Amino acid sequence: MEIERKFLIEKLPADLSSCKCLLIEQAYLCTDPVIRIRRQDEEYYMTYKGKGLLAREEYNLPLNREAYEHLLTKADGNIISKRRYLIPLMEPAFASGYTPKEELLNLKVELDIFEPPFAPLMIAEVEFPDEEMANAFIPPAWLGEDVTSNREYHNSNLSKKVF
Repeated sequence: MEIERKFLIEKLPADLSSCKCLLIEQAYLCTDPVIRIRRQDEEYYMTYKGKGLLAREEYNLPLNREAYEHLLTKADGNIISKRRYLIPLMEPAFASGYTPKEELLNLKVELDIFEPPFAPLMIAEVEFPDEEMANAFIPPAWLGEDVTSNREYHNSNLSKKVF
């Protein structure tokens, strides 16, 4: 199960260069249901995603480079390229009355900076261990508008965008 909230980003955090960065290329074989292939640096996999916005099923299967390149030729729509920065949330804030268990506080922001034709789009995602924590989460000020419920910002929908 994937439980995440999504946010638009208008201004990058100052310490971004100190964060781990992954190069991602992904494409969609189908968008209903979502079947995606992804290259993340030198790792390759296929993902199935169920329906949902805040929470949905997600299954990853490993691929090799040859299988990825073969499937890439069968993809529909846009191929999405982006840089993903992994930013630890040192002191996450939560709504009054919610006290997370200490062992669940290893939260991080996955900040995606999209390459053309999607640039200058920047989307940040925060994954949670459960829906209660996701709903209680108060984003830091640098995270912009919460677009969790806006399907327009799902990568599968971006793959269908016409430029």
